Amino acid sequence: MSLKHLNLTVPEVARTKEFFETYFGFRCVADRGPIAVLVDVDGFVLSLSNFDRLTAVEYPGGFHIGFMQPNRERVDEIHARLTAGGFTIDPPKEFHGAWTFYFQAPGGFMVEVLHQRMGPAGP
Repeated sequence: MSLKHLNLTVPEVARTKEFFETYFGFRCVADRGPIAVLVDVDGFVLSLSNFDRLTAVEYPGGFHIGFMQPNRERVDEIHARLTAGGFTIDPPKEFHGAWTFYFQAPGGFMVEVLHQRMGPAGP
């Protein structure tokens, strides 16, 4: 079994959609006002919605979504692109066995970008 779909409720669907397209390579396949549906190259479906027209969304403190990367260099590249795009983010560091960084994304949720070896046979 693998996770292939996630819906995030966000206050500004268009802004959050643009964020995922710009920095994480998602492609929008449907944009209907209070909902946008995006897909990535692996077929993961991410929907962004705001059916209740909320102006703010509060996620629990530990909630975040993560983007695994094939190597540390790719983590560093994404960090550089985000900071060049105006995001204020602490530099990547070793944490919980990964090379990682976290930041607050448009939409009010936390994003983690990381490379983590998965044991002796890992990437």
